[in-house]
Amino acid sequence: MSAPATNAPIGVLPGGIALLGGVLVVLYTVVISSADAITKFISHGYAAPQLFCVSGGLVAALCYISARARGGRGGLRTGCPRALALRAALTVAGSVAFFEAFRQLPFAEVFLFIGMVPIFAGLLSGLILDERVRPTAWTALLVGFVGVLFLFPEGLASVSFGHGVALLACLAGALSMVLARYIGKRESNSLAQVFHTNLALCLVMGIALPFVYRPMPLADMLWVLAYAGCLFAARWLLVVSLRMMPAYVVTPLMNLQFIWMVVLGAVFFGEWPPVATYLGVVIVIGSGLFLIYDQSRTVPAVKRSAG
Repeated sequence: MSAPATNAPIGVLPGGIALLGGVLVVLYTVVISSADAITKFISHGYAAPQLFCVSGGLVAALCYISARARGGRGGLRTGCPRALALRAALTVAGSVAFFEAFRQLPFAEVFLFIGMVPIFAGLLSGLILDERVRPTAWTALLVGFVGVLFLFPEGLASVSFGHGVALLACLAGALSMVLARYIGKRESNSLAQVFHTNLALCLVMGIALPFVYRPMPLADMLWVLAYAGCLFAARWLLVVSLRMMPAYVVTPLMNLQFIWMVVLGAVFFGEWPPVATYLGVVIVIGSGLFLIYDQSRTVPAVKRSAG
């Protein structure tokens, strides 16, 4: 899938592109939350290398099959090998860090750190992509972060190792997303990004696999297969959406992931967030939707000025 072309200035999106990009991000949050739930479910029985070696290999295989089915249109080659290599390294580091965070923290609590990704992505976008973050966007980002703090009224009085690895995971994730947009602005082969990052994950985790391997029954293998399928779909959706919209617009919408994390945490893990959580949810969702609205409504004014 190729992103529609646009002549709008950086930071300003035509309404149709903003809407389509927003839909893709919402769909991404549903799929990636399902993958996170599987990670938490299986994290207590196996080490990270076993899950990621198998799932990374499966996702890479799905990418290869998809590239062959497309008739070799670009294949899996990339025109940004160094940026993609760095993104692959960040994917490995972030995946392992999130795995450990889900093992040690309540499912919904990890969202506190996921909610910090927009701040990091906004700063990194300015440094790496030279994308000027509009003042209204910064306002929405800060309001969204305040909303995330409402989700945990007790705060982080006792910082644990789990909190540290969760913060590391979000830093790696934010930089990986900005690099995905950097690469996407220079080439349209979204499948290559998904393939190489997951192949790196498989190979690196494969080195440690012999030391931590445990026999896996059929039921757990099916869960890993489901995880790989969700991951393949989610990462492809993310790459496409980051090619269509700036990272500081995409990442606040990803806060919608909290809704699915609350539902999955309650249904499968018996984890119920406090009442104050819902005020934070309203603030977070509102800030994300405001960014899309703000990006869309500026287009008519720009066209009038050009005329």
